[in-house]
Amino acid sequence: MKRAALCALLLLACASALRAQTTLQVPFTQFTLPNGLSVILHEDHSVPLVSINVWYHVGSANERPGRTGFAHLFEHLMFMGSGHVKEGEFDVWLEGVGGNNNGSTASDRTNYWINVPSNALELALFLESDRMGFLLDSMTPKTVDAQRDVVKNERRQSYENRPYGAADLLLGEMLYPNGHPYHWPVIGYMEDLTAASYDDTVEFFKRYYAPSNASLVVAGDIDTATARRLVEKWFTDVKPGPRAEPMTIPGVALTDVKKQTITDRVQLPRITIAWLTPRHFAPGDAALDVVADVLAGGRNSRLYKRLVYDMQIAQEVSAFQNSQALSSYFQVEATPQPGHTVEELLKVIDEEIAKLQHDLPTEREVQRAINKVEASFFNRMERVGGFGGKADQLNSYFSETGIPDWFNEDLGRYRVLSPPDIRAAAVAFLPADRRVELTVLPAKP
Repeated sequence: MKRAALCALLLLACASALRAQTTLQVPFTQFTLPNGLSVILHEDHSVPLVSINVWYHVGSANERPGRTGFAHLFEHLMFMGSGHVKEGEFDVWLEGVGGNNNGSTASDRTNYWINVPSNALELALFLESDRMGFLLDSMTPKTVDAQRDVVKNERRQSYENRPYGAADLLLGEMLYPNGHPYHWPVIGYMEDLTAASYDDTVEFFKRYYAPSNASLVVAGDIDTATARRLVEKWFTDVKPGPRAEPMTIPGVALTDVKKQTITDRVQLPRITIAWLTPRHFAPGDAALDVVADVLAGGRNSRLYKRLVYDMQIAQEVSAFQNSQALSSYFQVEATPQPGHTVEELLKVIDEEIAKLQHDLPTEREVQRAINKVEASFFNRMERVGGFGGKADQLNSYFSETGIPDWFNEDLGRYRVLSPPDIRAAAVAFLPADRRVELTVLPAKP
């Protein structure tokens, strides 16, 4: 046993030394076109693939009350053809060369990516530039109406008709007051989508989809000089637009416990507890990721072990820090086993949070969480394209910090954490008297 313990200590010491010496190298070239488009190029010749990744610095947070859902609506409209690409040709041409593409919308950004074999780089750049510069040439009221209906159906499918989906729509309203950019859901309100006119849609595009409000990453099997020449060829003729006006961000704070109970077409109740926490990359944000893992990050975590295994009163429990650019929130969610109540779960959750606030977590708990972060980080680094790949991360870091290769700084936020940091974050940001408690109960037949 002593020999095994010594080996474990030596392995831990070696792993710690290796982490301390590991420095990520993601070389890049950066320049800005005359129209204001920020461009980042990164060579990676490991496989003959290239990813074109565009971030428009607009999300649902840039909308306003009564006019929600536009950012997500444009995620759909951007695939419906542009000035020199007929409807349907975008996907047909990419699939013809073995490529794929997708997009996503969040509170703070809308992104689009295309992955193609490296010999199809110019086709991908042409398609991406055409919808940036000439989307309005092909967009019609009929197109807008068709995609508006698609988004409405997506809202019904993803929220209104999905178990517990109503709670997802309501949580932001409980955390953030009227007028705050995070008050409404990313997908928007149904009545706002219905009321949006074609002219409203055109105005939103002109305001936020200008080159000066976007950043382009080309990463993968490229020659930097050739890629720069092709980017200049296809994006220089995109007309510059006005710079997006800065948002007015009202202050936000929870001063007491806000409780609400709703019913849904579900078989089991569910409790969601949420706290307002520091924005992404702010002090405390990384520590709260570790707090979430200590509490409910896997079967050996405190809440999972106690609620699901030991007491067997919960069917599932989860916790996470939802990091966002303006303000974040920490969430714990639990579903009781049949015959048990959310009140039982809430009592145990409060007990475990109080223990973490009073006593230091173990070194093993903290290191396990950091190891998970590192593993996930390096797994993403192995991919060039898609969501979370290097192209997407370069764009993300540039958008939030102004520095595309912020990889080491990001990972370093976690490597320096210690048990006292985790307890301090739990004390500072998870007070029992300032939070949201949202309960979903099964609707009566």
